Amino acid sequence: MNDYVCILTDSTCSTLSTGVTNDLARRVYGHREKLAAGFTRRYNVSRLVYYESFGDLASALTREKQMKAGPRLQKLSLVSEFNPRWRDLYDTILAVSS
Repeated sequence: MNDYVCILTDSTCSTLSTGVTNDLARRVYGHREKLAAGFTRRYNVSRLVYYESFGDLASALTREKQMKAGPRLQKLSLVSEFNPRWRDLYDTILAVSS
């Protein structure tokens, strides 16, 4: 099973949230359905725009810390290189995981 680092955003792409999960589809679904209170619900962050896959949790956590410590511009650049149109990738990961 893989672990993932992901970046989600709101509908205007103005708010970013970075996180780690071992089930990317479940994690994004939870944000989309606003199942947990907190930052992402408050700011309507529910669109998956970036993710990286890792073979172990330690590597994913290290990468997440690196991304969170970096400037916002670095995250914007990562997303733009990975997903130039900033499309919501949720349907894409659902197709791959089923």
